[in-house]
Parts: sequence; structure tokens; C-alpha cells
Amino acid sequence: MGFLSEENSEIRCLERVANHIRQVVLDMVYNAKSGHIGGDFSEMELLIALYFKFLRFSSSDTDAPDRDRFVLSKGHCVEPLYAILAEKGCFPERELAGYGSTGSPFIGHPNRKIPGIEMNTGSLGHGLSLGCGMALAARMDHRPYHTYVLLGDGELNEGSVWEAAMFAAHNRLDKLMAIVDCNGLQISGPTEKVLSPGNLPIRWKAIGWHVVELADGNDMRAVCGVYEKALAGSGKPTVILAHTVKGAGCPSIEGKVEWHHRVPSQPEYERMKAELEEGALLL
Repeated sequence: MGFLSEENSEIRCLERVANHIRQVVLDMVYNAKSGHIGGDFSEMELLIALYFKFLRFSSSDTDAPDRDRFVLSKGHCVEPLYAILAEKGCFPERELAGYGSTGSPFIGHPNRKIPGIEMNTGSLGHGLSLGCGMALAARMDHRPYHTYVLLGDGELNEGSVWEAAMFAAHNRLDKLMAIVDCNGLQISGPTEKVLSPGNLPIRWKAIGWHVVELADGNDMRAVCGVYEKALAGSGKPTVILAHTVKGAGCPSIEGKVEWHHRVPSQPEYERMKAELEEGALLL
């Protein structure tokens, strides 16, 4: 019972961090008048669990040779990553107030000028290739680190993703993990209607990846459990297919394609703020 109580406490703590980061991101997007809040919120639990429980990473030495690497391939959803790095102590949170302003390093896609950002990403479909290079370098240099790449399901429309996937499988890059934020929506509409990816588990398995499906990628306990399972090792690169909800955490925007890239009006902002504050009271 003691272990279960400790585990429950840890999950609850992670959920509170996720709620806090959502509030920070909402402020960032609203003040900058720019951002991708729907995808920011769908990926939240995946990022929080990774950075606060599993990723080998220290804000005191963001260039440590044996640190784990993380690449945000869906780079337009960078706001949570910036907020997480601030929470981890890579820089003062007050610097996030400059997000989206002229001259600020906190631009709308990951920027390597910011401590903790491994690689600039922007054009979709490139992150997994970058991750393959990092994972292969770890093997060649006899380093123990893992490489994680977060992609969007709409991003899987890019052919370069599948070239990288074949490369990783061919080279058995077993310390490479791809995490797909399957929120079912992209800027043009439902992913299935824009360009159906087909049966993703079968597709990844056919290439040679170890596939782990996650039914609810916004359930913190489930996310942590899947990471534990995936990190157990299989001798192959691993992909987590995480089914999430666009805008998760704010009922008024959940599952709505228009929130892929949209700035809240003042009434919308106030309603979303109230929803997040109400959610915090339940944690």
C-alpha cells in the first residue's frame, strides 16, 4: 500500500504540473497573439511525463554528453516545451513573456539558442531523421543515451518520415523512440479525410519497429505506464502511438479542428482560464 500511495502521489504531482504548464501556454499564446494551442494541449501529458520522470536531463548541464536527446518534430507546438524548460530551471520563467515578440529567441518553433533545445525544427517530417542521426551517433560513440522524437499524426503524411523509419529499423536503433501524437486533426481537417495514414500499427510493424499503442495519451498514469513498457527494450526502435484529444484540458476547445492554429478572444481566454483553474481544484 505504501508503494501505491507513493505512485499515486507522483501521478498527481505530474498532473498538477501539466495543468500549470497549460495555464502558462495559454498566457503565452494569448499575449503573443500566435500559437498552436490545440496541439500544445494534446501533447502535454506526453511531454510532462517524459521530462519530469523519464528523460535523463539536467538544467545545470544541458550539453552533458550522456544526456538523453529530445526532438520536437511537430515544431509548431513548441510553447509547452519552452514552458517545461523554464519549469526545469533552464532559464527564468519571466523570459517567456517575450514569446513571439521581435528580437526574442522564443520564436514559434524550437530554437537552439535556448538552453535545452537540441535542434531547430519547423518544416514537418524532418525530426525523425534528426533523431536517427543522434541515435546512430550514440552507438558509434558508445554513449548510453536514448533519443526521443515527438511527431504529429498529420506529419506522417510526409514521405521523409517513412524514409527515416526504414533507416532506423534497418540499423536496429533500439535506443530511438518515436512518439506520435495521434489527435486525429490537422490544419486542413480530420487526418483520416485529409490523407489517411492507414493502419498505423501494421504499417510501423511491417517496417520493423516495436509498436506500443496508448489508448488515452492524456491520461498521465497510462502515459507513464506505456513509457515504462516501451523502455524495457525490444532490440528494435520503438514507436508509441498515443491517441490524444486536440485541446485536451479545456472542454470548450477539445476536438475542434479550428483550434489547430487560433488565438483566443478575450472571452474565450477567460473561459479557458476558468476551465483550467477548475481543473486544478480537482487535482
